[in-house]
Amino acid sequence: MSRYRPPPPKSSPYVTREGHERLQAELAQAWTRRADVVTALSAAAAEGDRSENAEYQYRKKELAGIDRRIRYLQRRLPALEIVDARAGGDRVFFGAEVRLELEADAGALEESRVRLVGADEIDPARRHVSIDSPLARALLGRRIGDTVEIEIEGRALAYTVLEVSWPAPSTDG
Repeated sequence: MSRYRPPPPKSSPYVTREGHERLQAELAQAWTRRADVVTALSAAAAEGDRSENAEYQYRKKELAGIDRRIRYLQRRLPALEIVDARAGGDRVFFGAEVRLELEADAGALEESRVRLVGADEIDPARRHVSIDSPLARALLGRRIGDTVEIEIEGRALAYTVLEVSWPAPSTDG
């Protein structure tokens, strides 16, 4: 059995202005955190036998994770294209917040809200979904009243667009 995993499909290079600012802040914070970890790693290394030093092993793994994230952000940030959400309009495009109605099992109707954002901004708690997701791809260009169908895990789901809004840029970064 091989350890090879094929690379994931490339995600779209789009990001909202707020998302770009959050990623830049994350990169700056990662550099600060890295400096703290390097200091702790040096202190752990000075304690003696590194092969049995749990603190040293932990800090090495932590440093590797931070370095991996820094490398990713340094490559990703220049490749991102900031897209300012359109103000107004009744069509679904990148950055839109969409109120949807899903016809659930037994004919019950469920309402939900999602915002279409870049792949680097996904946040399930805030209902931010990637522009690359099946739902977002189906919604692009649709208008209020349109119904889209997607298949997830063998189930066909029908969503109706109830409202399209364009959130104002947040200032809480």
